[in-house]
Amino acid sequence: MSLRMNDIAPNFTALTTHGIIDFHTWIGDGWAVLFSHPKDFTPVCTTELGCMAGIERHFAERGCKIIGLSVDPVDRHAAWADDIRETQGHAVNYLMIGDTDLAVAKLYDMLPADEDGTIEGRTAATNATVRSVFVIGPDKKVKMAITYPMTTGRNFDEILRVLDALQLTARHKVATPANWQRGDDVIIAGSVSDDDARTLFPDAWKAPRPYLRIVKQPH
Repeated sequence: MSLRMNDIAPNFTALTTHGIIDFHTWIGDGWAVLFSHPKDFTPVCTTELGCMAGIERHFAERGCKIIGLSVDPVDRHAAWADDIRETQGHAVNYLMIGDTDLAVAKLYDMLPADEDGTIEGRTAATNATVRSVFVIGPDKKVKMAITYPMTTGRNFDEILRVLDALQLTARHKVATPANWQRGDDVIIAGSVSDDDARTLFPDAWKAPRPYLRIVKQPH
């Protein structure tokens, strides 16, 4: 299975640090970020989980839940959480999936569907591709997916920025330009005709090219 943008995020049932969940039921009517890790007690991932714990409230303010995934069991997640709190200064309170049979990693195309075995004998290197971030919308569709190399820590401020852009686009018929931040000007979506744009954006817009119509960010 190859997972593409706007595909329905595959549903699953899994054991987490907060008990068994049905993923789609857990998401509910809001947004969700699923981010995965090759193995517990790895240095880059330790900093990432701590960072996400520190900014979790910003995602919550936007109606977005956070869930992590590692192919290690949940009892190791609990022990790892102690290290994260002590070294990073933030307690991990969001859910962590124990994907010990690799089922979710395969379902989300982070490992080949025909990958053999379970976590036994696997290392961070053999799980290197289990380092992805998925943003999932209320319609349960994949809105963004990024896979990072093991040696490069993820920028979760960027994930938050993308979430802001996605939510803005979901509410209004606009797109966001390069390096956009909340409050910056936006672009009228190409699917909107000039006639419709005059109704939607009565204060007019700047158009250095007919296809590039720039307006103030709507609220």
